[in-house]
Parts: sequence; C-alpha cells; structure tokens
Amino acid sequence: MQTILVTGGTGFIGSHTVLELVNSGFQVVVMDNLSNSKTASLLRVEELTGKKIPFHKVDLLDTQSLDKLFTDYDLDGVIHFAGLKAVGESVEKPLYYYKNNISGTVNLCEIMSKHGVKNIVFSSSATVYGDPEINPIPETAPVTAVNPYGRTKLTIEYILKELYESDHSWNVALLRYFNPVGAHESGLIGEDPTGTPNNLMPFVTQVAVGKLEKLRVFGSDYTTHDGTGVRDYIHVIDLAIGHIKALEKLNTNPGIVTYNLGTGKGSSVLDVITAFEKANDINIPYTIVDRRPGDAAVCYADPSKANKELNWAANRDLQTMCRDAWNWQTKNPKGYE
Repeated sequence: MQTILVTGGTGFIGSHTVLELVNSGFQVVVMDNLSNSKTASLLRVEELTGKKIPFHKVDLLDTQSLDKLFTDYDLDGVIHFAGLKAVGESVEKPLYYYKNNISGTVNLCEIMSKHGVKNIVFSSSATVYGDPEINPIPETAPVTAVNPYGRTKLTIEYILKELYESDHSWNVALLRYFNPVGAHESGLIGEDPTGTPNNLMPFVTQVAVGKLEKLRVFGSDYTTHDGTGVRDYIHVIDLAIGHIKALEKLNTNPGIVTYNLGTGKGSSVLDVITAFEKANDINIPYTIVDRRPGDAAVCYADPSKANKELNWAANRDLQTMCRDAWNWQTKNPKGYE
C-alpha cells in the first residue's frame, strides 16, 4: 500500500482527491498552510471514508517542518496542489506569488530528493496555454503565460522538467487542468472560495442561494456561438480520479509526462447558466459587463492523450456538475463555516 503526501490537501481539488485516494486504498498524509482552506473539509472526508487522515499544518516555505514530515512518514510519492491561485491577486502581488508558489515547490523538491522520494504529480493549469491558437488544445500546443499566476505554473513545469533531465530517477506527471467545478455527490465537500468568487460556478451558486444579487458575465462580443467565453468545465471527481491514474502511471517509471485533464467539450458562460437553471429549476439573474483583460475567447482540451495513456476519461456531464455544485451550496450556504 502506497503512502502519498498531498500538499494543499484541504483545498477544493485537494480534498476531493484525498477522498478518492483513500477510497482507492492509498494511505494519505495531508499538509496545508490553511491560507485559503479549512480543516473542516478533511473532517468531512474522514466522515465519508470512515478513515482517520493525518493532517499537518505546514507551509512549504518552512523547510524544517517539511523535512520533519518526510522523516516521520515513509512516503512513496507526492501530489502537489499547494499554491496561491487567484489571477487578479497575482497581478497585484507578483512577488508574493513567485515566492509562495515557486520557492515553495523548490523547497519541496529539495526535501523529496534528500529523502529519496522522487514521484510527483503536479497540479498545473490550462493557463499555461495563454490565449490558445488552436482548439481543442493538445499538450504539444505552444505554452505562454499571460499573468503571474500562470507564469508560476509554467515556471514550475520547467523546474520539474529540468530536475528530471538532471536526474532520471525522478518520475513527474504534469497535469494541466481545465475548469474544475461541481462537488462530491454527498454535498459534504465542495468549493468554498474566500470573498467574492473568481470562478464562474461558485459565483452562479452564490447568486442562486441569494448570497450575491446577480451574476456578472464578462463580455458578450467574443467570436463564439453566443458571444460569451467558452471553457472546458470538468467535474472535480473526474479530475480527482485523473490524479490516481497519474500516480499509477508513475509506478511504471515513465520519466516526465504531461496530460490535459478536461472533457474535450467547450461550454459558454450562457451554456453554463442555462444548464444550471435546467438542472436545478432555478433562475439565475445576470448582467453583461466588459471583458476582463487577459481572458481568452475559447479554451478547451484535447484529452485524447490522457484517455489513451492513463485509461482515464471525464464521465460526468455539465448537468451533473451543475446539480452537484448546487447540492453542495444548498447544504452549505456559508461554505464550511
């Protein structure tokens, strides 16, 4: 039985992945600095699995505490989610993002190396494709970053590639996520953003629950079927299962591998609103506002490589994503509070 350290394991994607790992028979150790999440998510994962999950409040910049974790546990690999993730904030505080995301990852890799733990799954992002020239986007598409957050993801990808080039005993999976939404079907765990949400689905659910008055739709003059931006929305459980498939791939010593995790289908903002209204029989008032700088018109994945090499596919449709997101929000109108 493998023991996996999950950094950022109390966050939205982290907590769902911890749940799927435990259900798949892995031993899991979770670390998080709780800057953007709460331990309540982990308590609920324990409730769902009936298993106790060791948790350590550790920051990746605290190398002493990080080193102790690797000394105290016999770890087989790491899934690395920990990182700051708000695009707007990254533009306002670039140094904060570079220090936290990049220095933190360098610390993690140094300590992994010291303890001979050389399997890592890295939580990257479709933001590394910038404003893509082609859709669906294959892993071979040119990479570029249009904001400091995206640049931290891309820089970490380069760091991990160069680490592998210097030492072939490493196995690295770079997972480029598209737009994770939804929640576990129980409604016990889900997305709980701090302040006004940056992402579409929690914004929609907070309008639906009456926490926010109306949804702002950024731009209606894109060259898409209805003028609103098109994205690839993927259910967080499908995404979590992708990490387990990536861990299994690392056991075959593939070196460095890169995969898009998406559905391969693009949905516009208005498509999402319509699907949400239909799935939950609820009206979502919205207003059209100006485009946000740096937003691409269309961005959706070509997931065929992950389908083939990982034997993985996103199975849950947009209606299910909307239903599960609303189920979480209605059961937890104030999130984990």
